[in-house]
Amino acid sequence: MMHEATAQTKGRSRITRELWQLVSAFRWRIVLSVLFLILAKVAVVFVPMALKRIVDELSRPEQVLVLPAGLLAGYAVLRFCSTLFNELRDLAFSRVTQYTVATYALNTFSHLHELGARFHSSRRLGGLLPDIDRGTTGIAFLLSVGLFTIVPTLLEIGMVIAIMTARYSFWYTVILAVSFMVYTGFTLVFTAKRAIYQRRVNRLDSNAKSLLADSLINYDAVKYFTNEGIEAGRFQHIMNHWADAVVANQKALFILHVGQSAIIAMGVASVMLLAGQDVLSRNMTVGDLILINAYVIQICLPLNTLGFVYREARDAIVNAEKLFQLLREKPEIEEPPGLPDLRVTRGEVVFDQVTFAYEPARPILHGISFRIPAGGTVAVVGGSGSGKSTLARLLLRFYDVGGGCIRVDGQDIRSINTRSLREAIGVVPQETLLFNDTIAYNIAYGRTGATMDDIVAAAKAAYIHDLIESLPQKYETQVGERGVKLSGGEKQRIALARAILKNPPMLIFDEATSALDTQSERAIQRELDKLAKNRTTLVIAHRLSTVVDATEILVMHKGRIVERGTHDYLVQQDGAYARLWKLQQRAEADDRTAEREMAR
Repeated sequence: MMHEATAQTKGRSRITRELWQLVSAFRWRIVLSVLFLILAKVAVVFVPMALKRIVDELSRPEQVLVLPAGLLAGYAVLRFCSTLFNELRDLAFSRVTQYTVATYALNTFSHLHELGARFHSSRRLGGLLPDIDRGTTGIAFLLSVGLFTIVPTLLEIGMVIAIMTARYSFWYTVILAVSFMVYTGFTLVFTAKRAIYQRRVNRLDSNAKSLLADSLINYDAVKYFTNEGIEAGRFQHIMNHWADAVVANQKALFILHVGQSAIIAMGVASVMLLAGQDVLSRNMTVGDLILINAYVIQICLPLNTLGFVYREARDAIVNAEKLFQLLREKPEIEEPPGLPDLRVTRGEVVFDQVTFAYEPARPILHGISFRIPAGGTVAVVGGSGSGKSTLARLLLRFYDVGGGCIRVDGQDIRSINTRSLREAIGVVPQETLLFNDTIAYNIAYGRTGATMDDIVAAAKAAYIHDLIESLPQKYETQVGERGVKLSGGEKQRIALARAILKNPPMLIFDEATSALDTQSERAIQRELDKLAKNRTTLVIAHRLSTVVDATEILVMHKGRIVERGTHDYLVQQDGAYARLWKLQQRAEADDRTAEREMAR
């Protein structure tokens, strides 16, 4: 428990330091805001004094017919100034708050893209987004409401106590001081207890949103298996726990509010009883009574606000903790600054005794060695889980090899800038993920600054231009989230158009025609062959008919290369490749027969 408390204290100190480092660029705005804050509080403190003077002037029988116009005007001006300076304070500080929130949002967005594939494969998007949203909201609260409520309230309390100590009995100060200490102690203790409930509410809220997002993303699967009731039951289970946690949190808040109000009420009652006694004994005027009453209310109400702000600030810190933890998450691959860019002279790729494991207990690749000659094509075939797609991920450096190395034109890819490596490689993946934007935007994503003519040319090369032109909005057609408005084949053609537009020296085709029918596959395969000509190409293949012309074919099984050679050589060997080839040839013959039957 002590260790946890120490960690939380260090976490809060770190948050404070990081926030200050960012907002310190706006020092002059902060100084101006504090100046307006002080002026507003001075005006607020002098309002009761002006009111006391007015009451005392009007209470004198000999001057009852003389209207203290100056005092009344001054009273109105003081009230106006308190509001004016508060608004000027908020205006001056607004840019600091909004800039800081925007910067943290941008930093988080950029950081998430810097984190490795291992992080993104294990994260839950539905839970990540609420953490980011709550974190940025918490930062905004800590900077604006927290700062400009806690500081001015403490300033106001200090000024009022100083005035009352100088003008009235010492007992007023004693009563107020005791009330403040009891209030502060009570608030600190019960707010710390309530923070436990708030963390639980946040955790359950993130879990609920994760389940909601996951279930909606897999909408089709839910419908396939008619599991709407099961999904609702899972969601209800989490929401029931969330409701219980919120109720427990509300109970803790009830105790906190009632306790704070009771302490303030006892303090106010004690002060007013003492003031009433002093008026009766002629030690104070009625104006003094009104002044003390105004001051007590003036500082007790902010004190209650201070308690609220402290509670909310604790909640904001709890919310910001997740965001700062996310920002401290280390990328799996941390590149030292100043790494040189990849120099592609020929485009030769070499895998040299490469080993790899996603998890230490489950190795994926065992001493893989092969060479893709400059301008040549190496195809990798094998069963599911044999490690084919892992080769592509390693070449793109989504992960670092466990052993051995990968070289491009003699350069170890760990010694060069990863961005330049990926800029030199075009990818047509098995599963094409599209942005919820237009077809034109998704094709143009292959090359920054591409013109509309470039986009159309790439679409024609990918045999999707005619389809796009048949749509009502043509290239401005929205594809939907993750491209759900397009078929698998249409999405894969867009992926091909992207790669054509990028025009890189090296290519990776990861089962690039798996979503296409036989006729479309033949058309696309011709374009893939044209695109791969004179480019170094790694092909992850499912259909062997697409790789018969490869420079070399690797047959993988359980992370090892079990056969290698040209298509003709492997067929003659009558091994695993030959058996797979015969099976696929028989299946394709059956498909052609079925097509002829349907055409009759």
